[in-house]
Amino acid sequence: MCQIFINADPELYATRSRSIRLHGVATSLRLENLFWQVLGEIGERDGLSVPQLLGRLYDELTVSGRLDESTNFTSFLRVSCLRYLQLQLAGRIPADPRVPIRDLDPAWVLAAERRPSA
Repeated sequence: MCQIFINADPELYATRSRSIRLHGVATSLRLENLFWQVLGEIGERDGLSVPQLLGRLYDELTVSGRLDESTNFTSFLRVSCLRYLQLQLAGRIPADPRVPIRDLDPAWVLAAERRPSA
């Protein structure tokens, strides 16, 4: 089993920092390269650069009231990438990258998502 994971290209789990502006404030985010790749794919689906995607996610998180001083935005991004891939595997997000995320019905996409038990 471990060979499947340990034989991954080390470049995938190397970290990279990127500076972006969120609400006009410059900040630095450090993620593994694989997460940057997935964020790039998500953004491309809707014609957004990674900084534009991150700005939109940050803004929507703020508007939702789910962003406060205890929120780790970098962790949120990692979980968003994993959820994106899980929802693709479940067939709720089309694998075809030409289908924009904005065109999907969020209620339908999330209807089959399993909630973690308490």
